[in-house]
Amino acid sequence: MTRRAILLLAGLLAAPLSHAALAASADLTLPAGATQSAQETSPATSYQLAVGPWQDGQLETRDLEGARSDTAYQLRANQNTTLQILAPLRDQLEQAGYDILYECDTQACGGFDFRYALDLLSEPAMHVDLGDFRYIAARKGSDYFGITVSRSSESGFIQVTEMRVQDVTPAQPDDPLAPPQTAPILPRADAPAVAPSALAQTLEAQGSVALDDLDFPSGASALGSGDFASLQALAEFLKANPDFQVMLVGHTDAVGSLAANIALSKKRAQSARQKLIGDYGVAASQVSAEGAGFLAPRASNLTKEGREKNRRVEAVLTSTRS
Repeated sequence: MTRRAILLLAGLLAAPLSHAALAASADLTLPAGATQSAQETSPATSYQLAVGPWQDGQLETRDLEGARSDTAYQLRANQNTTLQILAPLRDQLEQAGYDILYECDTQACGGFDFRYALDLLSEPAMHVDLGDFRYIAARKGSDYFGITVSRSSESGFIQVTEMRVQDVTPAQPDDPLAPPQTAPILPRADAPAVAPSALAQTLEAQGSVALDDLDFPSGASALGSGDFASLQALAEFLKANPDFQVMLVGHTDAVGSLAANIALSKKRAQSARQKLIGDYGVAASQVSAEGAGFLAPRASNLTKEGREKNRRVEAVLTSTRS
């Protein structure tokens, strides 16, 4: 049987890979039995696609902006190696006309630091064995793929990140000096004043406040889809004070190198920023994001409890008054 016939047969037995949000340009198929465990999409965001190994304290990346989709899959009771899982996906990308930008295996990638520099979905949806994972990046025109494959003792795991590069600049009116089409809604003269929240009071009094309900597992940067009381309170504060700005600062525990943790902490802050803007309607000009890694612990990293406390995002008030 020819190689092409084998690939066609494998395609018939495999599960289709669908990214409806991006109208996927590559008709990939997954191994039989693959089940989707998580998915996150964004119509406009930034992404650093790894295109080289972690070395000399940094990762070679390609900075992209556009529509992004992340999907994790589990292959339960699948005993194939990571190479056996990844190779058919690589072949399909090549057959679809994609150029392979980079491919690596565990230590050749950069081991721990490379893995934690990747922006992957959280456990248990996407599991990465630090001693056995593979990665591939591919491009075709304005479409990019980043695929990470790993396994546990019993099952395989795949994350597919698809990025379609496009202009994310908001549309501007023909006349930039034209007034808005809709007038702002003003409060009634007899409307009762809204009492500031405890978060707002702490932020104004101390200059910063920890958003402690944002939970990040070790090595993870993505927030879930639920509601977060701290982000709601921060959004209300910023909307009530449109001249104020805050910086979200991500923090990590001390597991791993400083450079990798600074990159991870900034991604955590960016996740919170994107949620403030996308879900809570905060103006993008009012909030920025940075990362401090493990340089500002609030508890000892010698204990599990301390490391959990150190994985956090803080809001820092950057506005000043004369």
